[in-house]
Amino acid sequence: MAVLNAIQNPVVLVNESGLVTFANWEAEAFFGASANYLARHDISTFIPFGSPLLTLIEQVRERKAAVNEYRVDLSSPRLGADKLVDLYVAPVLSEPGCVVIVFQERSMADKIDRQLTHRAAARSVTGLASMLAHEIKNPLSGIRGAAQLLESSVNDEDRALTRLICDETDRIVSLVDRMEVFSDERPVDRHPVNIHSILDHVKAVARAGFARRIRITENYDPSLPPVYANRDQLVQVFLNLVKNAAESIGDKPDGEIMLTTAYRPGIRLSVAGTREKISLPLEFCVHDNGPGVPSDLVPHLFDPFITTKTNGSGLGLALVAKIIGGHGGIVECDSQTNRTTFRVLMPASKGPTAEDPEPIAVKGKTR
Repeated sequence: MAVLNAIQNPVVLVNESGLVTFANWEAEAFFGASANYLARHDISTFIPFGSPLLTLIEQVRERKAAVNEYRVDLSSPRLGADKLVDLYVAPVLSEPGCVVIVFQERSMADKIDRQLTHRAAARSVTGLASMLAHEIKNPLSGIRGAAQLLESSVNDEDRALTRLICDETDRIVSLVDRMEVFSDERPVDRHPVNIHSILDHVKAVARAGFARRIRITENYDPSLPPVYANRDQLVQVFLNLVKNAAESIGDKPDGEIMLTTAYRPGIRLSVAGTREKISLPLEFCVHDNGPGVPSDLVPHLFDPFITTKTNGSGLGLALVAKIIGGHGGIVECDSQTNRTTFRVLMPASKGPTAEDPEPIAVKGKTR
C-alpha cells in the first residue's frame, strides 16, 4: 500500500459490495475524507447520483477487463465544481468482484495540452518575427532618416511632426526587436544552476525597482536538486512573472508576492517523435494577491499579443512560454480573485550546480 500512497493520483479499492476498502493519500484529499471514513461507506456515497463511474465498475466486474473513460464529470456539492476526471477502472483478479479505480483530474492534462498549443503559437511568431526584421526595419530606417533631414529645414510647428515620425518609428523598431527574440533558434547554453540564487537575484532587482512598495516573501524547499538551465534566461522569465504580479497588484496597500519552490513527482511530458517521457518534478511558483486574470483570457494567456495591460504588447508571457518550452518544461496559470499563481514545471539536473559547488543554506519558511 505504500506504493499506492506514493502515486500522485487518487486511487481507491472497491470490494464486491461496493464498499471502499482502501484509499491512498491523494484519494483522501480528492474526496475530502479520511481513509477510515471512506472505508465505512459505499463508493456511491461520494460521487454524484447516476454517475457513469458506477456503470464502469459493473462493466469491469462482468468483463474482467480494464476500462478507460475520459472527461467524466464528477462535480457535486461534496467534490466541488468543475471536477472533470479521466478514469481507469481495472479488476483485481486475486479478489473476485474487487476493482481498483484511478482518478486523473483533467485540469493538469488540459493545461499541458494548452502549453503545447502555446509552443506552436510561439513558433508561428518566430516566422513572423523573422519576416518583420527583414521587411519592416529597413524601410523604417529610411523613413526615420528622411524625417531627420526634414527636421532641419522646417519651421517649429512642422518640426514637432518630424519628431513624432522619429518617435513612432523608434517605437515600432523597439517592438520588432522584442519579436526578434522569438526567431532565435540557437541551442540554449545550459548548466546545472541553483534556482534559489536566481529567485533571490530577481527579488533583489524587484525590491530595488518596480516592486519597492510590495511585500515579497518566499517559501523554498532547501532540498531541491539543481535545475539544468540557462541562468540568464531564467532570470528573464522570473523577472517578467514578478513584474506582471507587481503590475497586477498596483497600489493595493496589502499587496504581496510570494515565491515558492517544491518537488512534485508525478508530472511527465511526452517528447514528440519518440517514446521518451521527461519527468518535470521541479515546481517554481510566483503567487500574488492581485485582482486576478479574467477567466476568458486564462486559456490564451501565453499566446502572442494577448494582454490585460492598456499599453502592453502581449509578448512577455509568450516569451516566457518559449524559454521554458526550450528548457523542456511547461508554464501554467491558475487565477481567481485575490490569488493568481504562475507555475513553472521543469526537469531536474543530475549534477552539482556550476555556481554553487557546495550546498547553500536557504530559508525554508516564509518570511
